[in-house]
Amino acid sequence: MPIRCPWVSADPIYIDYHDKEWGRPVHDDRTLFEFLILEGAQAGLSWLTVLKKRENYRRRFHNFEIAKVAAMTDTDLADALFDEGIIRNRLKIASARRNARASLTLIEEFGSLDNYFWGWTEGKTIVTSPRPKSLGDYAATPPLSDAISNDLKKRGFNFVGSTIIYAYLQATGIVDDHSHDCFLSKAHSNRPLNL
Repeated sequence: MPIRCPWVSADPIYIDYHDKEWGRPVHDDRTLFEFLILEGAQAGLSWLTVLKKRENYRRRFHNFEIAKVAAMTDTDLADALFDEGIIRNRLKIASARRNARASLTLIEEFGSLDNYFWGWTEGKTIVTSPRPKSLGDYAATPPLSDAISNDLKKRGFNFVGSTIIYAYLQATGIVDDHSHDCFLSKAHSNRPLNL
């Protein structure tokens, strides 16, 4: 059995997510938007809770097609509050539309979400060095996530605090935070950059 990052539980959903998604570079705007919404939905909850509801989120929020989410009506958002398949928090549900609209504006300026988010690291994955050895070694809010969070807030996004954004950077592979003994930490060849 391979050694994985210390945050991975024995739940098969978590293992599958870690092994196939977490820390792998994402450049597709739809997927980048999906992670932005899901990371915001996680606030105050476990990531496993969100992963278990992910397919329901995709169904409810038009498979995270940004323009379709931006066009959701107040009635659509109110109906979502009755959907037991997602996290029924009024502010988090409303933030999906708000962040979709802010994303469209961002795309107008930068050409894509990919250009915006990866522009912060000049298109390179930041490999944490030294690699984390325990849960306590993972940063919560490094300067990079502080800067991106502040910029997104100025641009009208919400549920984008620094902790959420750092989790987002890890999830989308902008930051490679696999632990020193994780079998995936040796799978990446990007040169380390400073956070």
